Formats: sequence, structure tokens, C-alpha cells
Amino acid sequence: MIRIKRLLKSFGYAFKGLRKTFHEEQNLKIQSITAIVVIVLGTYYKIERLEWIVIILCIGIVLLMELANSAIERVTDVLKPRIHDYVKEIKDIMAAVVLLASILAVVIGIIIFWPYILN
Repeated sequence: MIRIKRLLKSFGYAFKGLRKTFHEEQNLKIQSITAIVVIVLGTYYKIERLEWIVIILCIGIVLLMELANSAIERVTDVLKPRIHDYVKEIKDIMAAVVLLASILAVVIGIIIFWPYILN
């Protein structure tokens, strides 16, 4: 049985984490602003339904990767005194994950928007 009070509490925790990360992580702010710009461009150019699906997936993947990166950074910061050599590697790898997701999103965005911009 679903407990509504418990469910609402978990949503509250999730939004608290999202709000905290948004306020503390510059890259998440930049990615969110970029997402808004892309959504405005998609509305302006009246992109197709399938293109919207791909754009929303790209935005979601980049934002999710950034949130995961932030969480893993915090975990590794707790471990820092004991395994300092790996902490830097873990952070670098997670930064690479976010970078690759962002590059992929930009390439997909160019493929989708280029024909609209040319016309």
C-alpha cells in the first residue's frame, strides 16, 4: 500500500537535493540555462515531435549526469583522507562523463536545428 505522507516526504527530499545542487553547482546552472534556450529555439522553429523527444532526452541525460557527478564528488570528498589518489581520478572520470554527454547533446542539437537555421 502506498503511504501518501511518506511519498510526499521523499519528493520533498528530492526537491531539496535538486535545489541545493542547483545553488552550489555552476555547471548545473549553465546547463539549465542552455536547456531553456534550446526549448525556446525548439518552440520558435516548431520542431517535430520526434525531434522534441530527442532534445528532451538529451537535456535530461546531461542534467542527470551532472547531478550524478555532484553526488559522486560529495561521496569522494568524504573518502578523500583515506584514498586521495583515486579521488582525483574518480572526479576526472565523472567530469568526462558529463563532458561527453554534453558534447553528444550539442552534436544532436546541431543535427536537429541546422536545417531550421538554414531555412
